[in-house]
Amino acid sequence: QVQLAESGGGSVQAGGSLRLSCAASGFTYSIYCMGWFRQAPGKEREGVARILTSTGSTYYADSVKGRFTISQDKAKNTLYLQMNSLKPEDTAMYYCAANPFCPSLLRPGLFRYWGQGTQVTVSS
Repeated sequence: QVQLAESGGGSVQAGGSLRLSCAASGFTYSIYCMGWFRQAPGKEREGVARILTSTGSTYYADSVKGRFTISQDKAKNTLYLQMNSLKPEDTAMYYCAANPFCPSLLRPGLFRYWGQGTQVTVSS
């Protein structure tokens, strides 16, 4: 069975850092597209970043460019999101997602598999 398990969320003050992890199993990680999404209360789920696992090609939403870094450990089938210079508006549930290919748009509806999410809270 396909499983995606996020970890690393928590509470941090503005300007702080967190590193999220996503452990993947049950599929061939190395040929999939992996992404991070987030959803704040009362808002739609939005894309944060993605990586084409085979090549390492990355894409970021404008709101996190220069602050967040998506990376992977292919040997461990694990995806990471390093979050620096966190802002209160980054507060959300963060979800790991996987798809057989990287869609042209970072839209939640285009990703097939999802984790349960991990909460990130940034206080001012």
